[in-house]
Amino acid sequence: MVTFSPAQVCVKVGSAGKTKCCLPAGNMFVRAFLAGAYIAMGAALATVGSTGVADVLGAGIAQFILGALFPIGLVLVVLTGAELFTGDAMFAPMAVLQGHTGLKGLIYLWIVVYIGNLIGSLFMAFLVSYGPYTAWDAAGVATATAFGTRAIAIATAKVSYFGPMGILSVFFKGILCNWLVCLALFLGLAADEVVSKILAIWFPIMAFVATGFEHCVANMYFIPAGIITNMIANGGADTAVLNWGTMWTNNIIWSTLGNIVGAVIFMAVIYYYCYKSEICALCETK
Repeated sequence: MVTFSPAQVCVKVGSAGKTKCCLPAGNMFVRAFLAGAYIAMGAALATVGSTGVADVLGAGIAQFILGALFPIGLVLVVLTGAELFTGDAMFAPMAVLQGHTGLKGLIYLWIVVYIGNLIGSLFMAFLVSYGPYTAWDAAGVATATAFGTRAIAIATAKVSYFGPMGILSVFFKGILCNWLVCLALFLGLAADEVVSKILAIWFPIMAFVATGFEHCVANMYFIPAGIITNMIANGGADTAVLNWGTMWTNNIIWSTLGNIVGAVIFMAVIYYYCYKSEICALCETK
């Protein structure tokens, strides 16, 4: 197995960021749609796998299982070349810092990928909510399954941030989340074969999910899945806490901003600062 030094990985991140920023919009959007769907697949597995665990083994083990199952989503993203906003929040700035692209390319990438991730996540939320999260009787009346009830509980918790300190909490959780997500991607690039990449990705992602940090793209699935399931099971009604408005105002806006800070400051800027001379030397030898 070949491993790459941190400086070599920084060069790979910058080069990949350049490629990402140059993708045609249609190609970029499809890759982003797939990434949103893949993250949702991991989130759906984690929801099902952690259902009922807290009642038997306690909240900590339930969170551990949630975290242990979720990383399959990012593994699918990385190994298929899909485009994930939270990863691109590191790749594009590193490309800018290395002079491969400008702010225009960064903004173009972030906007298209964010929209694609959102639509892919919503697509999966719709399918899963009408699938394993609900049960239907002969008259076509729906009830939430145990998995659906768990999905509603997860979504409700994710929009239960109130007041300035609640917003600050989700923002900080967003920073910590994407710091770990980008470390997972960074470590994945340090290895050159599939098993090592999977292991490198798995543990940081498990850590962020189990600890309860906030990932904007995952929440584009978790929260809509809870909203849709709740609406199906309750005849189209939403709740004062869990609805399409609180999805944005109580979570996704602030988790997105936190995710950006975690990727840009704690990964792209800091690692470029730490290895700038080595990065420049490596780029000159290409």
